[in-house]
Order: sequence, then C-alpha cells, then structure tokens
Amino acid sequence: MGLFLETLIGGLLAGTMYSLVAIGFVLIYKASGVFNYAQGSLLLFAALTFVTLHEKGLPFAVALLVTVLVLVVAALLIERWVLRPLANRSQITLFMATLGLSFVVEGVAQGLMGAEVHSLDLGIDDVPIFIGGLMVSQFDALAAATAAVLVTVLALLFNKTRIGVSLRAVADDTRAALSLGINLNRIWQIVWAVAGVVGLVAGMLWGARQGVQFSLSFVVLKALPVLIIGGFTSIGGAIAGGLIVGASETLAEAYIGPYIGGGITPWFAYFLAISFLYVRPAGLFGERTIERV
Repeated sequence: MGLFLETLIGGLLAGTMYSLVAIGFVLIYKASGVFNYAQGSLLLFAALTFVTLHEKGLPFAVALLVTVLVLVVAALLIERWVLRPLANRSQITLFMATLGLSFVVEGVAQGLMGAEVHSLDLGIDDVPIFIGGLMVSQFDALAAATAAVLVTVLALLFNKTRIGVSLRAVADDTRAALSLGINLNRIWQIVWAVAGVVGLVAGMLWGARQGVQFSLSFVVLKALPVLIIGGFTSIGGAIAGGLIVGASETLAEAYIGPYIGGGITPWFAYFLAISFLYVRPAGLFGERTIERV
C-alpha cells in the first residue's frame, strides 16, 4: 500500500506539470474557440528569453520582469498582425494561422537566441522528501504548489474582475458581447498575454527539469490528452485532466509495464484520451455543443 500511495502521489504531482501547459490552451480557446497550436512555441520562447537574459547577467527578478514585458509586447503584436485581420474567418483558418505562428516564433527564437541547450537552475533540488512517511519529489511538490497559486490567481482574475466578466461574455456569445460594447481585440490581447505568462511559468519548470531546448515546444503534444479528458473550456478541467494523466500513466508504468516490457508512459495518456472520446467527448468539465436543427 505504501508503494501504491507513493506512486499515486508522485503521478498526481507530476500531472500538475501537464496542467500548467494545458491552462494556456484553455485560456485561448475560451476567448476565441480556437486551439492555439503556437502555445508550445510561446512556452519555449518565454523560457528561452528568461534563461538568456539571466545568463547575460540580469538578476533573476529583473530577467523575469523583462520576460513578462516581452510576452506582453508579443501578445499585442500577435493580436494586431495575426488575429485582427482574421477575426471573421473560420476556426480552421485561425488554427492554421496559429500553426504558422508557431514556426515563426521558433524561428525568431532561434535567430535571436540560438539553438543551444541551456540549463536552468531555479534553486529547487529534485530530491525526495518525506510527508507522513511517504516519499515524494521536492521538485514535483513545489511545482504543484506553483500550479495551485497560479490557478487561484487566474480564478480571481476571471471571476472577480471586469476583465474576467468580459472574457466569460466573449466565451459564451461573441456577437452578444460585441453588441454590449466589449472590445474583442482588447480581450484577445489580455488573454494572449496571460497565456504567455502561464507558458513562462510552465516553461521555467519544464526547463529546470529537462533543460531549455527546442524540444520544449513538443510539450504541446502532452497537453492534448489533458485537454481531451478535462475539457477545452475549463481551467479546473485542465487541472483535473493533468492529475488523471499523471496518476494513470505512472500507475500503469508501475503495475502494467513489467508485464509488457515497460515503455507505457509515452503512449498511455493518448490511449486514455481516446477512451474518453467514446464516453465523454466534451471532457469531464467541457461544455457540450448544443445546436438547433
């Protein structure tokens, strides 16, 4: 039982890393109804910008602040040059725009900051700690705490402020929101900036674990099962989906892996997501589409 609990808790804590990536997708999807394929590239760009500035001698806090400002400027440029001209186009057109944007962002990042692998030390040692007799990873525990703080801040932002009310209005009915005088362009700018900051947090944690390198952009692929399971329109669903994916793949590797030769972790989340599509296509917390016929 002790081994089972340690494996389960380790998987749940690791799942928060997936949740942090998925939250960025949820924010963009709620505001525009489009799956933002460029989120992985923005995550890479944010982490690479921070680590480059820090390596150039800027203090940690200053490098973090400058990176946030860069992400805000990037959000303004993306909204002005990419989203606004395509505001009335179909969702597939916007998706293809984000797909192209991902390559542009990666190209700009490589041109400005190179393609070398950077190590990132956040001062968090990945060592085991004991909580109530159970051994857990200190890094995963602090990553989970970071995710909890981030979700709390986002919940306050989107539920207790005018910006949040405007975002929910746009998500519910874009045309009705526009008729009430809500500035859609401004909402997109804010949401892309917030998604960039969320990507920065996720990129720093992932970069500290496996190095800041261009493979970070492929973290987007790991977020897909999380979104399918939790739902594309719910931040809470992103958290729940990440926890389910983290726990299930860790338990499957520990208890099923030995019987089939291991290697379950890379694909088990996708098997689970396909299973959810059969029984719950909208995800656990997703909104079902209702159409009049």
